Amino acid sequence: MDSDRVQHAEAVRGHFRRALLASMAFVALLGAVFHAGPWLGDLRFLALVPLEPSGLVGVLTAPLLHGSAGHWLANSTALLILGTLLGTVYPRAALRALPLLWLLSGAITWLIGRPSFHIGASGLTHGLMFLLLFLGLLRRDKAAIAAALIAFFFYGGMLLTVLPREPGVSWEYHLGGAVAGVLAAFLWRRADPEPPRKRYSWEDEEDEPAPGDEDGEFALPRPEEVPVLWQRTDEPRGVVLPFRPPRRPREDDRGD
Repeated sequence: MDSDRVQHAEAVRGHFRRALLASMAFVALLGAVFHAGPWLGDLRFLALVPLEPSGLVGVLTAPLLHGSAGHWLANSTALLILGTLLGTVYPRAALRALPLLWLLSGAITWLIGRPSFHIGASGLTHGLMFLLLFLGLLRRDKAAIAAALIAFFFYGGMLLTVLPREPGVSWEYHLGGAVAGVLAAFLWRRADPEPPRKRYSWEDEEDEPAPGDEDGEFALPRPEEVPVLWQRTDEPRGVVLPFRPPRRPREDDRGD
């Protein structure tokens, strides 16, 4: 069992390094696209425009675009933290869920979004947070619960941003990412095996005589061998007297 835990720890460290590098590479790509914007010209044709056939291209390209440095930095930080966390704890589920988060969040936004230009990776970040949260609720092993608590500690406020709150913020993208994250959690909650559980010594003990007690001198007797200290008998234990109310004196019994 100890060797299994050591191998699992080595595997987790490897998953962490790969997930961190992949998250950093994607954040660097978003930064390159954002900073190259002035030289690339008008990129609004790559934005997602709901219910417009030409806007369908945005399902693929809109997460790469950001309107300001603050917008890019907020999404990049969330992607770095949540992406690394997901890839470390759920490496198999992450590979399967990421395409669904990307495409389904965009498709939902295209169907329900306001007639405007929707850009940014916020749908992906919300999908990651809801995926981690619901994987913790569904799996309920130690690693899953810890990952869900970390995600909620950093980005629990995303639970409220799926509703319209601020003008100019695509809550539709947030809602689409949340729906995609919940769906992915149900689909691939068993894609990754549970981590090995620590087994205590008392779980491995067998019902054997203690050392030096091979003859069973101190072994517990069987129930039928235990002497009975008290038995109920049918012998009478006393006499029951009838109850008679006290006699009230009559007037002719009173003395003058």
